This record gives sequence, structure tokens and C-alpha cells, in this order.
Amino acid sequence: MAGVSVYERFEEVVVVVLTGLIGLVIIAALLNLCVRVALLMAYGLLDPAEHSVFQAVFGMIFTVLIALEFNHSILSVLHRHESIIQLRTVILIALLALARKFIILDASKTDPLTILGLAAAVLALGSVHWLVRDQDRKAMHLGEEAARPGPAVE
Repeated sequence: MAGVSVYERFEEVVVVVLTGLIGLVIIAALLNLCVRVALLMAYGLLDPAEHSVFQAVFGMIFTVLIALEFNHSILSVLHRHESIIQLRTVILIALLALARKFIILDASKTDPLTILGLAAAVLALGSVHWLVRDQDRKAMHLGEEAARPGPAVE
């Protein structure tokens, strides 16, 4: 790759190593999830009506999804040659983590202020995501207008 600085090459190596490590974590979490679900099924304990089982299984599923999204965001740095931190992706991962927290949360044992704080965090992150998305749409629209050929002036 001609024109690639030493630091850019370093970033690429770091991204590849992080991707590999996160991939190992994803595989371990997925295997753990498969073993737990298989054991729950083998012992007849996988009852969707059982709230604690539902919380545990879906909490593990969300953990795998969060790790996949995190890995995807790191890989996008290699493919698009963008900066390492993508605001929209960080917000999305935070929203996924909060959704996971709400799923595994036992509302009867959780302080109401904690639930209110988590809800406020979801609203704040959702608002920021909406604003960033809206800003990206406007920027894309302005970029399309600039790329269009204007009327010929003689």
C-alpha cells in the first residue's frame, strides 16, 4: 500500500489484533451460550415463562450481539479507512448494552431511581443517535447537491 504512513500501518495491525481477540471472546461467549441452552433443554429447565431463565438466556445473547457489533465497528476502520472512533457506533453499542441491562434487570429488586437513571440514559442516547443520524443525512444531501452539475453558464 503506497502512501500509507507508519502510524496508519500500526493502526491496521492493532485493529487486526483486536479483531482476533474479540473474535475469540465472541466464540467463547457463543459456546458458553450453546452449552447453557443445551443443558437447560436437557434438564427440562428451558421454560420461556420462567422469568429468570429468560433473563439469563437473553442476557447472554445480547452479550454476543454487543461483541459482534463492537467487532464490526473495528473492522469498518480497515475497510473504509475512517477514524477509529465512530460516534454512531459507540451510541448504538451503548444502547444495546442498556437494552441488555433492562432485559436482565429484576425490577422488583431494583431501586426505582436506578431504573429512572437507566431510562434517562436510553432517552439521552436515543436523542443523540437521532441528532447524529439527522446531521449525517443533511451532510449527505449537501454532498449530493455539490456533486450535481449545475446549469451551463456561457
